Amino acid sequence: MKRLVFAAVVFAFGVAAAIEVHAQQAQVTLQVGFTQQNTKTQAPAISAVSPVVAWLIPLDRSVPPALAAQTYRMVQSNKQFLPHILVVPIGSTIDFPNEDPFFHNVFSLFNGKRFDLGLYQTHGSRTARFDREGVSYIFCNIHPEMGGIIVSLGSPYFTSSATGKLTLQDVPAGNYILHVWSERATLESLRGAERRISLKEGTNDLGEIRLETVREQNHDHKNMFGEDYAHH
Repeated sequence: MKRLVFAAVVFAFGVAAAIEVHAQQAQVTLQVGFTQQNTKTQAPAISAVSPVVAWLIPLDRSVPPALAAQTYRMVQSNKQFLPHILVVPIGSTIDFPNEDPFFHNVFSLFNGKRFDLGLYQTHGSRTARFDREGVSYIFCNIHPEMGGIIVSLGSPYFTSSATGKLTLQDVPAGNYILHVWSERATLESLRGAERRISLKEGTNDLGEIRLETVREQNHDHKNMFGEDYAHH
């Protein structure tokens, strides 16, 4: 009888704890809009072709672990990287399959992960592990028009959107630093968008955050040797 009573108490305590944990979950919503640099012209349509990423860095002591590392794909097809932007947990492996009928040479020398996958032909695939946080700009050493971006994050609380409307689900109530990122946004406006937030149980609407965008995106870059591309 004592064992049954003890088991019932343990079960009840477990259910109550699970209910409490669930009740403390928060939902975060926000809208990211855009303004062109040096003007007051609002340009929300830019977000439709420039996805936005948002993530939360916990400030409380009980920092949750990052999401488990996974394997993703960034395909080379029609001289494009698909998807153009990929958001992954830190430690994830990215496959770069070549689906074009010619050679590619994938590399990155900027900020995040630095690597060179070498030259490989159609139906071939090579991988890179993204073992540090950051924004990695991906290029092909043969085709200067090709460009992709991989954002690797240590926080498990992140999301992305092609419309600028963002929602993060099942975030524990507590204190965080909010970060947002977009390919077209200026560095100054990205820094200005960072803010400390305190999340309560239920829905937390952060309203609108506006980013300033460059008027024209510059796609010029050097090859992996730091030299200009040969003209085709």
